[in-house]
Amino acid sequence: MKDKITATAVDLFLRLGFKSVTMDDIANNLCISKKTLYKYFKNKHALVEESAGALHASYFKIIDTITAQEFNPIKENFEIKKVLKKMFQNASSSPIYQLKKYYPKIHEKTMQKEKILFSGCLQKNIEKGIEQGYYRVDVTINLATQFYFSLASSIHENTIENNKIPKLEQEVLAYHTRAIATKKGILELENQLKNNQL
Repeated sequence: MKDKITATAVDLFLRLGFKSVTMDDIANNLCISKKTLYKYFKNKHALVEESAGALHASYFKIIDTITAQEFNPIKENFEIKKVLKKMFQNASSSPIYQLKKYYPKIHEKTMQKEKILFSGCLQKNIEKGIEQGYYRVDVTINLATQFYFSLASSIHENTIENNKIPKLEQEVLAYHTRAIATKKGILELENQLKNNQL
C-alpha cells in the first residue's frame, strides 16, 4: 500500500504541484481514509520526501536503461533528455523549482544525491566520448561535469514554466557538447540537433 500511495502522490504532485495537492486529495484519489494514509506517512512533508526520492530513483533507472543501449555518447545524452521530457510532460511546473520554493530541506537533500549520481553518469559519458573520438582528449572531466551540472540544475531551479525547460535543456546540452567535442563530435551534435528539433 505504501508504494501505491507514493506512486499516486508522485502523479498528483507532478500534475498539480507539490503545494496544491493535499493529503485529502491523495486519500480521495486512492479511495482510502486519511487515517490509512497517515498510517504510512505521518504528514505531507514525509510523503513529499518519499515522492521526491521515488521520482529521483525512476529518473536514474531511465538513465541506466539508456546507457545500457550503447549509443554513441552524444546520442546517449539526447536520448536521456528525450525520455525525461516525456516523463515530465504533464508536470504543472518544474518539480525542482517547486521543491526549492516550498520544501527547501527536501530540495537540498535531493540535489546533493542528484549531484553525486548525475556526476557519475556524466563522467562515464565523457570518458566514453574521449575513447570513441567524440570528445577531446584534453578535456578536464571533473570541470566539464561540474559546469554542465550547474547549468542544468539552474534551469530546473529557476524556471517556473515546465514547457520552457526542454528548449533550455537542449541549449545547455548543445553548449556543453560544443565545449568538449572534436570535429567528429560536432558533426554528431549537429545531426542530433537536426533530429531533435523542438
